[in-house]
Amino acid sequence: MIETPTNPHEWELIAKTYNDLWQFPHCIGAIDGKHICIQAPRCSGSQYHNYKGAFSIVLMAMCDAKYCFTMVDIGAYGRESDGGVFSQSIFGSRLENDTLGIPTPSALPSSEVVAPYVIVGDAAFPLKSYLMKPYPGRNLSDAREIFNYRLSRARRVIENTFGILATRWRIFRRAIVAKPENVERFTKAACVLHNFLQKADNELQVGERSYCPPGFTDTYDNDGQLIEGQWRTEVSKLESVQNLCGNRSSRSACDVRDAFADYFTSPAGQVPWQSRHISRTGPSLDQL
Repeated sequence: MIETPTNPHEWELIAKTYNDLWQFPHCIGAIDGKHICIQAPRCSGSQYHNYKGAFSIVLMAMCDAKYCFTMVDIGAYGRESDGGVFSQSIFGSRLENDTLGIPTPSALPSSEVVAPYVIVGDAAFPLKSYLMKPYPGRNLSDAREIFNYRLSRARRVIENTFGILATRWRIFRRAIVAKPENVERFTKAACVLHNFLQKADNELQVGERSYCPPGFTDTYDNDGQLIEGQWRTEVSKLESVQNLCGNRSSRSACDVRDAFADYFTSPAGQVPWQSRHISRTGPSLDQL
């Protein structure tokens, strides 16, 4: 079973780890979708046909700061967008209805800025007061560029979690020849086993880890520069469906994102390398 936290204390522990490791406070998870390629089911028409021209079902998942899944939704048709799958999922409904035991909004570390606890995703997702995505476009203000950079650091955790899964469980390297309902079972089993092995690895000293050894996932140097993980040389870079959702973002959701952006440029919320990073890089892929 994939254990999704059900009370404020469990979510707060995840948020603390995201802030400690990836410098994004009040983050309770990173979310994304991965296409699980399958052999074309008989008489399925275009339902499973995805934007890459292959047939697939969608694994929608969220993870904690240490590459363990905290939520999975498996089996949506490959033609659906990440945002569409999320909005129709039980998890998305529970987030919208606030029935997951997520802590109430509180002050961000060392500040009086009150903000909700949020998950982070890429541009394929709708902006919600509980779901942060990058500011779109180019020629952004420094505060918005910094927000996108800080969000990207946290969001990459789910991309790396998928990378570990696809590299260690090679059934995902090619189209799976099985009925969609059986592929769902295979995928769920792999996610459960991934969590078991990843949690065991997390208990070991860094040099003793074998399931996810040092250098296997993305890291950052002391200057905030990305060092890509070894899994990227074994698996082509995972991509999400980039259909932007048609829903207009609410004013409250935009206000939450602006509050984080302002906090990240304040003395309480800034990190030493962020300004140097945005001055020498263009817009990230997340915001385009």
